[in-house]
Amino acid sequence: MTSTHESTGEAVEGSASLSFDQGIREAVPMPVDDLDPDLRLGPDSLVWKFYGDIRGVLGFQRLAGTENCIEQLGKAVEDHSVIFSDTLGRARRSGPPIMKTVYSEDPHKWGRTVRDFHKPIKGTISDGSRYHALNPELFYWAHATFVDQVLYITDTFIRRLSYDEKVQIFEEGKLWYQLYGVSARNQPQTYEEFLEYWDGMLDRFVPTKTITYATGYIRKGIPGPRQIPAPVWRVLSAPLNAFARTIVVGTLPPQMREVCGLEWDGRKEKSFQRFAKVMRALNPVFNKLPMRVLYLPWAREAWQRVGVDPRPLFNAPA
Repeated sequence: MTSTHESTGEAVEGSASLSFDQGIREAVPMPVDDLDPDLRLGPDSLVWKFYGDIRGVLGFQRLAGTENCIEQLGKAVEDHSVIFSDTLGRARRSGPPIMKTVYSEDPHKWGRTVRDFHKPIKGTISDGSRYHALNPELFYWAHATFVDQVLYITDTFIRRLSYDEKVQIFEEGKLWYQLYGVSARNQPQTYEEFLEYWDGMLDRFVPTKTITYATGYIRKGIPGPRQIPAPVWRVLSAPLNAFARTIVVGTLPPQMREVCGLEWDGRKEKSFQRFAKVMRALNPVFNKLPMRVLYLPWAREAWQRVGVDPRPLFNAPA
Protein backbone atom coordinates (compact mmCIF):
# COMPACT_ATOMS: atom_id res chain seq x y z
CA MET A 1 0.00 0.00 0.00
CA THR A 2 1.14 3.54 -0.68
CA SER A 3 0.31 5.40 2.51
CA THR A 4 -1.88 8.49 2.19
CA HIS A 5 -1.76 9.30 5.71
CA GLU A 6 1.01 7.48 13.56
CA SER A 7 2.09 7.16 19.00
CA THR A 8 4.39 5.35 20.58
CA GLY A 9 4.49 7.93 23.30
CA GLU A 10 7.94 6.64 24.07
CA ALA A 11 8.91 5.87 20.51
CA VAL A 12 12.55 4.99 20.18
CA GLU A 13 13.97 4.03 16.82
CA GLY A 14 13.49 0.30 16.29
CA SER A 15 11.46 -0.17 19.50
CA ALA A 16 7.89 0.57 18.35
CA SER A 17 7.12 -3.07 17.58
CA LEU A 18 8.44 -4.26 20.93
CA SER A 19 6.53 -1.53 22.73
CA PHE A 20 3.30 -2.60 21.04
CA ASP A 21 3.87 -6.29 21.81
CA GLN A 22 4.62 -5.61 25.46
CA GLY A 23 1.72 -3.22 25.89
CA ILE A 24 -0.91 -5.34 24.14
CA ARG A 25 -0.05 -8.38 26.28
CA GLU A 26 -0.55 -6.46 29.51
CA ALA A 27 -4.28 -6.54 28.71
CA VAL A 28 -4.91 -3.87 31.35
CA PRO A 29 -7.70 -1.29 30.92
CA MET A 30 -6.37 2.24 31.33
CA PRO A 31 -9.24 4.77 31.44
CA VAL A 32 -8.49 8.47 31.91
CA ASP A 33 -11.11 10.78 33.41
CA ASP A 34 -9.35 14.10 34.10
CA LEU A 35 -10.16 15.63 30.71
CA ASP A 36 -10.45 19.30 29.80
CA PRO A 37 -14.25 19.86 29.57
CA ASP A 38 -13.73 22.38 26.76
CA LEU A 39 -11.90 19.86 24.61
CA ARG A 40 -13.82 19.21 21.38
CA LEU A 41 -13.62 19.28 17.60
CA GLY A 42 -15.59 21.91 15.73
CA PRO A 43 -16.56 23.42 12.38
CA ASP A 44 -13.05 24.77 11.81
CA SER A 45 -11.69 21.22 11.72
CA LEU A 46 -11.12 19.05 8.66
CA VAL A 47 -12.52 16.06 10.55
CA TRP A 48 -15.88 17.83 10.87
CA LYS A 49 -15.81 18.71 7.18
CA PHE A 50 -15.00 15.24 5.84
CA TYR A 51 -15.84 12.54 8.42
CA GLY A 52 -19.61 12.88 8.08
CA ASP A 53 -19.58 13.18 4.28
CA ILE A 54 -21.77 10.51 2.65
CA ARG A 55 -18.86 9.45 0.46
CA GLY A 56 -17.31 7.95 3.58
CA VAL A 57 -19.55 4.92 3.11
CA LEU A 58 -17.23 3.88 0.26
CA GLY A 59 -14.68 3.04 2.95
CA PHE A 60 -16.94 0.93 5.16
CA GLN A 61 -15.07 -2.31 4.43
CA ARG A 62 -11.65 -0.71 4.81
CA LEU A 63 -12.65 0.71 8.20
CA ALA A 64 -14.29 -2.39 9.63
CA GLY A 65 -11.84 -4.73 7.96
CA THR A 66 -8.54 -3.20 8.99
CA GLU A 67 -9.72 -3.13 12.61
CA ASN A 68 -10.53 -6.81 12.65
CA CYS A 69 -7.38 -8.08 10.95
CA ILE A 70 -5.50 -7.59 14.22
CA GLU A 71 -5.94 -10.81 16.18
CA GLN A 72 -6.85 -9.31 19.55
CA LEU A 73 -9.54 -7.06 18.10
CA GLY A 74 -10.90 -9.73 15.76
CA LYS A 75 -11.14 -12.14 18.71
CA ALA A 76 -12.86 -9.50 20.86
CA VAL A 77 -15.54 -9.10 18.19
CA GLU A 78 -15.84 -12.87 17.84
CA ASP A 79 -16.20 -13.35 21.62
CA HIS A 80 -18.44 -10.43 22.50
CA SER A 81 -20.30 -9.18 19.43
CA VAL A 82 -23.38 -10.20 17.47
CA ILE A 83 -21.61 -9.63 14.17
CA PHE A 84 -22.22 -13.23 13.07
CA SER A 85 -25.96 -13.07 13.72
CA ASP A 86 -26.76 -9.36 13.21
CA THR A 87 -24.02 -7.67 11.20
CA LEU A 88 -26.03 -4.63 10.10
CA GLY A 89 -27.59 -4.22 13.53
CA ARG A 90 -24.17 -4.09 15.13
CA ALA A 91 -23.08 -1.38 12.70
CA ARG A 92 -26.22 0.65 13.41
CA ARG A 93 -25.60 0.46 17.17
CA SER A 94 -21.86 1.19 17.17
CA GLY A 95 -21.69 3.87 14.47
CA PRO A 96 -23.87 6.66 15.96
CA PRO A 97 -22.03 6.98 19.33
CA ILE A 98 -18.71 7.38 17.50
CA MET A 99 -20.23 9.96 15.16
CA LYS A 100 -21.65 11.80 18.19
CA THR A 101 -18.20 11.89 19.82
CA VAL A 102 -17.24 14.17 16.94
CA TYR A 103 -20.47 16.05 16.23
CA SER A 104 -22.65 16.23 19.37
CA GLU A 105 -22.96 19.12 21.82
CA ASP A 106 -21.58 16.81 24.53
CA PRO A 107 -18.68 14.91 22.92
CA HIS A 108 -17.29 13.92 26.32
CA LYS A 109 -20.49 12.10 27.22
CA TRP A 110 -20.47 10.16 23.96
CA GLY A 111 -16.74 9.49 24.08
CA ARG A 112 -17.11 7.98 27.54
CA THR A 113 -20.14 6.04 26.33
CA VAL A 114 -18.06 4.48 23.57
CA ARG A 115 -15.28 3.73 26.04
CA ASP A 116 -17.58 2.20 28.62
CA PHE A 117 -19.14 -0.12 26.03
CA HIS A 118 -15.73 -1.80 26.04
CA LYS A 119 -15.22 -2.26 29.80
CA PRO A 120 -16.32 -5.93 29.92
CA ILE A 121 -14.63 -6.93 26.65
CA LYS A 122 -11.70 -9.20 27.47
CA GLY A 123 -10.49 -12.71 26.75
CA THR A 124 -7.60 -14.69 25.26
CA ILE A 125 -6.22 -15.22 21.77
CA SER A 126 -4.78 -18.30 20.05
CA ASP A 127 -1.44 -18.27 21.91
CA GLY A 128 -3.19 -18.05 25.28
CA SER A 129 -2.27 -14.43 25.93
CA ARG A 130 -4.93 -12.09 27.24
CA TYR A 131 -6.53 -9.05 25.63
CA HIS A 132 -8.67 -6.23 26.98
CA ALA A 133 -10.51 -3.76 24.76
CA LEU A 134 -9.48 -0.80 26.95
CA ASN A 135 -5.82 -1.68 26.78
CA PRO A 136 -4.34 1.47 25.16
CA GLU A 137 -2.60 -0.37 22.33
CA LEU A 138 -5.79 -2.12 21.27
CA PHE A 139 -8.13 0.84 21.76
CA TYR A 140 -5.82 3.17 19.87
CA TRP A 141 -5.62 0.78 16.94
CA ALA A 142 -9.41 0.86 16.60
CA HIS A 143 -9.30 4.66 16.67
CA ALA A 144 -6.45 4.79 14.14
CA THR A 145 -8.65 3.06 11.59
CA PHE A 146 -11.12 5.98 11.82
CA VAL A 147 -8.33 8.54 11.35
CA ASP A 148 -7.17 6.49 8.37
CA GLN A 149 -10.72 6.50 7.01
CA VAL A 150 -10.89 10.31 7.00
CA LEU A 151 -7.47 10.57 5.38
CA TYR A 152 -7.93 7.81 2.82
CA ILE A 153 -11.51 8.46 1.74
CA THR A 154 -10.99 12.21 1.44
CA ASP A 155 -7.78 11.89 -0.55
CA THR A 156 -9.12 9.09 -2.76
CA PHE A 157 -12.76 9.96 -3.43
CA ILE A 158 -13.31 13.63 -2.48
CA ARG A 159 -10.21 15.66 -3.32
CA ARG A 160 -6.46 15.39 -2.96
CA LEU A 161 -5.18 16.54 0.41
CA SER A 162 -2.03 18.59 0.84
CA TYR A 163 0.66 17.34 3.21
CA ASP A 164 -0.28 20.08 5.69
CA GLU A 165 -3.92 18.99 5.59
CA LYS A 166 -2.94 15.39 6.32
CA VAL A 167 -0.91 16.59 9.28
CA GLN A 168 -3.90 18.66 10.45
CA ILE A 169 -6.27 15.67 10.26
CA PHE A 170 -3.78 13.55 12.20
CA GLU A 171 -3.47 16.24 14.90
CA GLU A 172 -7.25 16.53 15.10
CA GLY A 173 -7.33 12.75 15.43
CA LYS A 174 -5.22 13.05 18.59
CA LEU A 175 -7.79 15.42 20.08
CA TRP A 176 -10.58 13.07 18.96
CA TYR A 177 -8.88 10.17 20.76
CA GLN A 178 -8.68 12.19 24.00
CA LEU A 179 -12.48 12.46 24.03
CA TYR A 180 -12.75 8.71 24.68
CA GLY A 181 -10.83 8.94 27.93
CA VAL A 182 -8.31 6.14 27.38
CA SER A 183 -4.55 6.34 27.93
CA ALA A 184 -2.64 7.61 24.89
CA ARG A 185 0.64 5.93 25.81
CA ASN A 186 0.88 4.14 22.43
CA GLN A 187 -0.36 7.03 20.29
CA PRO A 188 2.01 8.30 17.60
CA GLN A 189 3.02 11.88 18.22
CA THR A 190 3.64 13.03 14.65
CA TYR A 191 2.08 12.34 11.28
CA GLU A 192 5.29 10.64 10.13
CA GLU A 193 5.15 8.36 13.17
CA PHE A 194 1.55 7.57 12.30
CA LEU A 195 2.58 6.46 8.80
CA GLU A 196 5.25 4.20 10.28
CA TYR A 197 2.83 2.87 12.89
CA TRP A 198 0.14 2.21 10.28
CA ASP A 199 2.47 0.28 7.98
CA GLY A 200 3.73 -1.76 10.93
CA MET A 201 0.19 -2.68 11.94
CA LEU A 202 -0.65 -3.77 8.38
CA ASP A 203 2.20 -6.27 8.61
CA ARG A 204 0.50 -7.79 11.69
CA PHE A 205 -2.69 -8.69 9.81
CA VAL A 206 -3.95 -12.25 10.18
CA PRO A 207 -7.08 -13.97 8.79
CA THR A 208 -9.24 -13.74 11.90
CA LYS A 209 -12.55 -15.56 11.94
CA THR A 210 -14.27 -12.18 12.17
CA ILE A 211 -12.70 -10.69 9.04
CA THR A 212 -13.02 -13.90 7.05
CA TYR A 213 -16.74 -13.93 7.82
CA ALA A 214 -17.16 -10.19 7.19
CA THR A 215 -15.65 -10.40 3.70
CA GLY A 216 -17.46 -13.59 2.68
CA TYR A 217 -19.98 -11.64 0.60
CA ILE A 218 -17.12 -10.50 -1.65
CA ARG A 219 -15.77 -13.99 -2.30
CA LYS A 220 -19.12 -15.78 -2.52
CA GLY A 221 -21.33 -13.03 -3.90
CA ILE A 222 -23.86 -10.81 -2.16
CA PRO A 223 -26.66 -12.96 -0.72
CA GLY A 224 -30.10 -12.27 -2.15
CA PRO A 225 -33.53 -11.90 -0.56
CA ARG A 226 -35.31 -15.21 -0.03
CA GLN A 227 -38.25 -14.12 -2.16
CA ILE A 228 -36.06 -13.72 -5.28
CA PRO A 229 -35.22 -16.99 -7.09
CA ALA A 230 -31.50 -17.77 -7.15
CA PRO A 231 -31.15 -17.65 -10.97
CA VAL A 232 -32.82 -14.25 -11.06
CA TRP A 233 -30.66 -12.96 -8.23
CA ARG A 234 -27.48 -14.07 -10.00
CA VAL A 235 -28.39 -11.76 -12.87
CA LEU A 236 -29.58 -8.88 -10.68
CA SER A 237 -26.58 -9.06 -8.35
CA ALA A 238 -23.91 -9.21 -11.07
CA PRO A 239 -23.26 -5.42 -11.08
CA LEU A 240 -23.31 -5.30 -7.27
CA ASN A 241 -20.76 -8.10 -7.07
CA ALA A 242 -18.61 -6.42 -9.71
CA PHE A 243 -18.70 -3.19 -7.68
CA ALA A 244 -17.76 -5.03 -4.47
CA ARG A 245 -14.91 -6.93 -6.11
CA THR A 246 -13.45 -3.85 -7.76
CA ILE A 247 -14.36 -0.69 -5.84
CA VAL A 248 -14.79 -2.12 -2.34
CA VAL A 249 -11.75 -4.40 -2.62
CA GLY A 250 -9.84 -1.53 -4.21
CA THR A 251 -10.07 0.47 -1.00
CA LEU A 252 -8.37 -2.28 1.02
CA PRO A 253 -4.67 -2.40 1.84
CA PRO A 254 -2.85 -5.22 -0.02
CA GLN A 255 -2.17 -6.98 3.29
CA MET A 256 -5.89 -7.21 3.96
CA ARG A 257 -6.66 -8.51 0.48
CA GLU A 258 -4.05 -11.21 1.02
CA VAL A 259 -5.26 -12.42 4.43
CA CYS A 260 -8.88 -12.37 3.23
CA GLY A 261 -8.14 -14.24 -0.01
CA LEU A 262 -9.52 -11.44 -2.20
CA GLU A 263 -8.42 -11.44 -5.82
CA TRP A 264 -6.76 -8.37 -7.27
CA ASP A 265 -4.86 -7.61 -10.46
CA GLY A 266 -3.67 -4.76 -12.64
CA ARG A 267 -6.92 -4.55 -14.58
CA LYS A 268 -8.95 -4.11 -11.41
CA GLU A 269 -6.46 -1.56 -10.11
CA LYS A 270 -6.86 0.54 -13.26
CA SER A 271 -10.66 0.34 -13.01
CA PHE A 272 -10.52 1.38 -9.36
CA GLN A 273 -8.24 4.33 -10.07
CA ARG A 274 -10.52 5.49 -12.91
CA PHE A 275 -13.51 5.36 -10.57
CA ALA A 276 -11.63 7.32 -7.89
CA LYS A 277 -10.53 9.94 -10.42
CA VAL A 278 -14.12 10.42 -11.62
CA MET A 279 -15.33 10.77 -8.03
CA ARG A 280 -12.75 13.48 -7.35
CA ALA A 281 -13.69 15.27 -10.56
CA LEU A 282 -17.32 15.27 -9.42
CA ASN A 283 -16.49 16.93 -6.09
CA PRO A 284 -17.86 20.34 -7.21
CA VAL A 285 -21.12 18.61 -8.12
CA PHE A 286 -21.32 16.82 -4.77
CA ASN A 287 -20.81 20.14 -3.00
CA LYS A 288 -23.94 21.50 -4.67
CA LEU A 289 -26.09 18.68 -3.25
CA PRO A 290 -28.51 19.48 -0.43
CA MET A 291 -27.09 19.00 3.05
CA ARG A 292 -29.56 16.18 3.74
CA VAL A 293 -28.00 14.26 0.85
CA LEU A 294 -24.33 15.13 1.30
CA TYR A 295 -24.00 14.59 5.07
CA LEU A 296 -24.96 11.84 7.46
CA PRO A 297 -27.65 12.92 9.95
CA TRP A 298 -25.36 13.50 12.96
CA ALA A 299 -23.01 15.68 10.92
CA ARG A 300 -25.83 17.56 9.22
CA GLU A 301 -27.49 18.34 12.57
CA ALA A 302 -24.17 19.61 13.96
CA TRP A 303 -23.58 21.97 11.03
CA GLN A 304 -27.14 23.27 11.36
CA ARG A 305 -26.66 23.73 15.10
CA VAL A 306 -23.62 25.98 14.62
CA GLY A 307 -25.21 27.79 11.67
CA VAL A 308 -22.46 26.95 9.18
CA ASP A 309 -22.84 25.61 5.65
CA PRO A 310 -19.82 23.28 5.20
CA ARG A 311 -20.20 22.84 1.44
CA PRO A 312 -18.05 25.87 0.50
CA LEU A 313 -15.44 25.14 3.18
CA PHE A 314 -12.02 23.60 2.53
CA ASN A 315 -12.78 22.84 -1.10
CA ALA A 316 -9.60 24.08 -2.78
CA PRO A 317 -7.75 21.09 -4.23
CA ALA A 318 -4.25 20.49 -2.92
